[in-house]
Amino acid sequence: MKTKITELLGIEYPIIQGGMAWVAEYHLAAAVANAGGLGLIGAASAPPEVVRDQIRKAKELTDKPFGVNIMLLNPNADEVAKIVVEEGIKVVTTGAGNPAKYMDMWKAAGVKVIPVVASVGLAKLMERAGADAIVAEGMESGGHIGSTTTMALVPQVVDAVSIPVIAAGGIADGRGIAAAMMLGAEGVQIGTRFVVAKESIVHPAYKEKVVKAKDIDSEVTGMSTGHPVRQIRNKMTREYLKLEKEGASFEQLEYLTLGSLRKAVIDGDVVNGTLMAGQIAGLVKKEQTCQEMIEEMMGQAEALLNR
Repeated sequence: MKTKITELLGIEYPIIQGGMAWVAEYHLAAAVANAGGLGLIGAASAPPEVVRDQIRKAKELTDKPFGVNIMLLNPNADEVAKIVVEEGIKVVTTGAGNPAKYMDMWKAAGVKVIPVVASVGLAKLMERAGADAIVAEGMESGGHIGSTTTMALVPQVVDAVSIPVIAAGGIADGRGIAAAMMLGAEGVQIGTRFVVAKESIVHPAYKEKVVKAKDIDSEVTGMSTGHPVRQIRNKMTREYLKLEKEGASFEQLEYLTLGSLRKAVIDGDVVNGTLMAGQIAGLVKKEQTCQEMIEEMMGQAEALLNR
């Protein structure tokens, strides 16, 4: 399937894997790249040299394009921004901030810059800053979220900018991809389904929680702090929401979730860990390879779009 995004990024299918902290490491990024999508290494708050090592390990597993997701609030963002250039990475997605200060350096190195946004205003700002494309992410997605749904956000962003738009949030099959295309998107970003990929290093207990999730099993914490996060409900989310209701301080709430994503992803602590997943988790029913997922989704999408 040829779209402006496949042409921009030099990939076979208009599917980008989300840059999920702890989850989006080199095994997953390389597997998605080899399957024809764009794999991403999630730099999150990792030390810069760890990011460099991840990039080099991914290169050993694939000769296809892959990118790096940079959280701009990360204190190491300046160093990671340089490492991307030094290691010859050609695609960067960004979150939590404005990448404007890195634009000249990245453009000179031929890096395509794709910010993730949750509003029309931010999409326009990113286009003015020199972004090559935009990920418009709806509140259905897992992890940190905005306040507008994908169905409402994507067409408004498409109308507001002239660069290609990638839809994210609530997409896990070919129907979601076809729907995104009908809304004007040139590609999709998928996170939750790739959490349960066979190549994903996520602990089997976490994967099982996603596979067994129902449509109503996701919960949003952090609304009171201005940093809402969507995850699968468990003991930790219940405690967090109780504290929020009682007016707990930001520090108290932060302490509760300290290291909780690592606990879930690496240790398989599904009771006290943060099980980030989107509302679409109820649609994800089995563990497959990235190749199987992408081929299945693209087959469904093409059949629907050709209909």
